[in-house]
Amino acid sequence: MKSIVAFLCCLGLSVSVAVAKQNKNKDKEEEGKHGQGKQGKHAQQMQSHAIPGKHVRQFNAEGHGTGPHGAKRRMMTESEGNGPDVHSGTHAGRKAEIKHFDFANERHTTIKTVKFRENYRIIGAEHWTGERYVVFRNYRSVWHDHGWWTAHYPRVVLIGGGWYFWNAGFWYPAWGYDPGASSYAYDGPIYAYNDLPPDQVVANVQTELQTQGYYHGEVDGMLGPLTRAALADYQRDHGLYTTAAIDEPTMNSLGFS
Repeated sequence: MKSIVAFLCCLGLSVSVAVAKQNKNKDKEEEGKHGQGKQGKHAQQMQSHAIPGKHVRQFNAEGHGTGPHGAKRRMMTESEGNGPDVHSGTHAGRKAEIKHFDFANERHTTIKTVKFRENYRIIGAEHWTGERYVVFRNYRSVWHDHGWWTAHYPRVVLIGGGWYFWNAGFWYPAWGYDPGASSYAYDGPIYAYNDLPPDQVVANVQTELQTQGYYHGEVDGMLGPLTRAALADYQRDHGLYTTAAIDEPTMNSLGFS
């Protein structure tokens, strides 16, 4: 009887040990699976950051981004790319200030005077469409004496060694008004913005082009080669007809509106 009892006790103890060992192995197996899952997920995340092009840049409120190594990178703005705002920057949409300049009504010896050519036409003007370019398409240089000009145009002014007449919002060279004072840097219309004399219009345009980094010459109120080149550059950059002259669309674009 004692032998049977002892055998049953040993058998029960063996079963308990076996069950405990089995449960322990099961726990270890589940723990290993869970660890492998976490490790695999972390490795996948690390791999996504290591592959070029997979990293997504994030930007803070100041417009700075963080790269793969945590270094701040400045976010590119539209004004830094290609387009019409390359040179305008903060000047886009700004109203230009009108200033007054004091100039002597004498010839500028540093600027070559253009010569009179009967019925001269502005080259390329036939391609400038729209009502605001009509005066450029229709322009013809003409020579008349003092009496003719005063009879037809009551407003004639001496500017920079040359006489200009006003007609329908534009200034034109009054060729022949005074043969002794016929110095002109440009043979063509000048938009008479705000009813200003031609030298004041030109000087204000020169000042604004200086502000925007296009003109680097002297503010002299003369529409000479440097000013015309700056106008042409500005017009090309802003999608305007390259008239190299002071026209209404260019004045509006510069902020004179």
